[in-house]
Amino acid sequence: MTRVLAVLALALLAGLANGQGCPEHGVVAYPHPELCDHFYLCTNGTLTEEVCENGLLFDGKGAVHNHCNYHWAVDCGVRKYQLVPLSTPGCEFQFGIYAEAPCSPQYYKCAFGVVHPEPCEAGLAYDERTHSCNWPDLMLEQGCNPEQIVGFKCPEKVTGKAAKFYPFPRYAIPGDCSRSITCVNGFPRITACGEDKVFDAESLTCDEPELVPGCAHLKRK
Repeated sequence: MTRVLAVLALALLAGLANGQGCPEHGVVAYPHPELCDHFYLCTNGTLTEEVCENGLLFDGKGAVHNHCNYHWAVDCGVRKYQLVPLSTPGCEFQFGIYAEAPCSPQYYKCAFGVVHPEPCEAGLAYDERTHSCNWPDLMLEQGCNPEQIVGFKCPEKVTGKAAKFYPFPRYAIPGDCSRSITCVNGFPRITACGEDKVFDAESLTCDEPELVPGCAHLKRK
């Protein structure tokens, strides 16, 4: 693979010297054959060698900034790189994602060394292992308290309509047409219907908005 990349890069550079290095129109990015934090960029027929911003590497799929991705999301293979932090308050690297605190429903996204607070969706908390928001009951070893984050305690004994869906009983959220609570192994999770449907508190199922009292205003336009 490295040999192929090297040949490609050399061919691009040689082609540029002959006026044929890059496609005449459009933008195409190519990996550097040796360095994971460098890449080649063809812009309307012009080839340049680019360097990823601090904290980013190139994998051909990154869209964080200028075709690069967060370093922990990139498989560099044999391509080399050096990660030297250029830290600012709240940011180890100029570009990165960081936890606000263990099991927090909010995290920080850094761009050019500036911190931008980002909230997780309701009922989720930031998981440092996956660099994304996750169900708090899957983060118990990180000290997560699902009941505190979701704001609901699953009953020890399931009764009523919820028992119909055992072992994953579900419950309505008062005043919320789009979401509900599902108990998984005794821990609550906020779930959404999706597909432009709403949650019916009577049937404890998702249905069309016009069929659920009080939720018709969410009907697709």
